[in-house]
Amino acid sequence: MDLSAVFIFPDNLLGISWVDSSWIPILNNGSVLDYFSERSNPFYDRTCNNEVVKMQRMTLDHLNQMVGVEYILLHAQEPILFIIRKQQRQSPTQVMPLADYYIIAGVIYQAPDLGSVINSRVLTAVHGIQSAFEEAMSYCRYHPSKGYWWHFKDEEEREKTKPKAKKKEEPSSIFQRQRVDALLLDLRQKFPPRFVQQKPGEKPIPVDQIKKEPEPVPEAVKTEEKETVKNAQSAGAKGPPEKRMRLQ
Repeated sequence: MDLSAVFIFPDNLLGISWVDSSWIPILNNGSVLDYFSERSNPFYDRTCNNEVVKMQRMTLDHLNQMVGVEYILLHAQEPILFIIRKQQRQSPTQVMPLADYYIIAGVIYQAPDLGSVINSRVLTAVHGIQSAFEEAMSYCRYHPSKGYWWHFKDEEEREKTKPKAKKKEEPSSIFQRQRVDALLLDLRQKFPPRFVQQKPGEKPIPVDQIKKEPEPVPEAVKTEEKETVKNAQSAGAKGPPEKRMRLQ
């Protein structure tokens, strides 16, 4: 006898499958309930009415006269598909379904209920949405000067294949030039240069070693200014020689 049971979630029967390969060749409408009632089958409840009928060697017709949990064959499509229902019998005419089990090629599974199906679909949808948000966030970029933008891997490959074009430098505005000049002048006043390069290619010379031309004496400057003023006055009084010739 080859028994195999795969337990994915121990507390959840939806993750369990069970099969006994020795029964597969002889499965039919009459033997499928006996196959389902094997003691190694985790879906089978040994306190059910089917076990009582089996121990007392009665037919399954006596299940209608009993009260409690029972298993019935709901649908059969020999030899591949059988559906068994677990139900609570309250009277000969009143039953309440508890669970459904389907047998495909001898492997028994529990059919999921509506709540489990909805929960599974919702979790799948939420997982897909969360993965999409994480994927989108991985392509999001931000820079204080540019703001937000999308950066995809396909664009990187396209940019690599494209020939690189020289970017034209944008001309600066008048405001930018004036502002830069003011900042440079301010920095020059705060931090005056210590070395000066008079000609290109020469070594820079300290500012202290540069020879300054002697400034003229103030008195000499004043005398020179007075002489230039007198000469101008005398020339204006005499007038040009051409005008004097005309007056004579």
